Amino acid sequence: MPQHLLPAVPEPTTSTPLRLGFFSRLLDDAPAAERYRLVAAQIAHAENFGFDSAWVAQHHFHEHEGGLPSPFVFLAYVASRTRRIRLGTGIVTLPLENPVRVAEDAAVLDLLSGGRLDVGVGTGGTPEAFAAFGLNSDERATIFAKHLAMVRAAWAGQPLPGGDTLYPAASQLPGRIWQATFSVSGGARAGQVGDGLMLSRTQPRTAEAPNATLADIQNPIVDAYLAALPAGSAPRIVGSRSVFVAETRQEARRLADIGLRQAAVRFASSGQAGLAGRVGPNATLDELIAAYDVHVGSPDDVIASLRADSTLRRVTDLVCQVHSIDPPHDAILRSIELTATVVAPALGWVRDAGAAATPEPITSLLKAA
Repeated sequence: MPQHLLPAVPEPTTSTPLRLGFFSRLLDDAPAAERYRLVAAQIAHAENFGFDSAWVAQHHFHEHEGGLPSPFVFLAYVASRTRRIRLGTGIVTLPLENPVRVAEDAAVLDLLSGGRLDVGVGTGGTPEAFAAFGLNSDERATIFAKHLAMVRAAWAGQPLPGGDTLYPAASQLPGRIWQATFSVSGGARAGQVGDGLMLSRTQPRTAEAPNATLADIQNPIVDAYLAALPAGSAPRIVGSRSVFVAETRQEARRLADIGLRQAAVRFASSGQAGLAGRVGPNATLDELIAAYDVHVGSPDDVIASLRADSTLRRVTDLVCQVHSIDPPHDAILRSIELTATVVAPALGWVRDAGAAATPEPITSLLKAA
């Protein structure tokens, strides 16, 4: 269906203009140093096309799950190569970190980046990762709450154990905390303290509702978050989604078949049938796309797919990632361009007037070279 004939997207429940973000788990098919170089280039490209934010995940040990154990270090590198785009952690696995060091590193990075840092936190991490840090995964929620309270106290200038206070001071950062959650109770927890809410691109389904959509699962989380927000607090809701846009449906699906099937093979080899136990590597492409909650195709395909997700009508930030398709670098750059120039504007995103003029698309640059 031509883009201009698609139904108008409903108004969001908040009055905040939609912001557009790019997210990466740093999974490019390359050694670690090259992954870091490629994702830094992708973030710079997103900035050039007007994206409002860029987010990176933290993962320890498992290179096929994520390639970055040190997000503050990487974002400092990115900050030196960008000028406007906001930089976020999505997320820092807070139970595995020293909370005072998190507070210090975030304070320094925020100064170096000119006040561009957002700090997403969560309980995250595999049981094996917790064991490597000498911790019990079953205690993650308790450790998370304790560590987050210490980070808040440090940023607020309160005395730390022993009497010292944080240097450099970071009183600006408590208002830039985001909590990631899969649960209604987690949504309420984030709302009660006025933090931002981070919703995942995918999450497990229950045995009672194996075919539930993300909207079925996440709208109740949003409801709980909004109900718990203190009076006068502006909602901040990230909706992270797997979005891969190509010039044609055929090209997008060709690359999706490669990436999603590889992901399904990895899940199967780890003893799982597939994402959330729903599909295996012999599934059809459409079954894989549904199981991995992917929005994939031409710009018109992706616009229609995202519009069908009712949760996205309620978010303040649409954050797009190419996982688990993980196409080649040039295809990621082109997807960033098409998302910014065609898809996001159709969903109500308006490019910041302060952003630079839209540069030449990567396809033109490659032809010129």
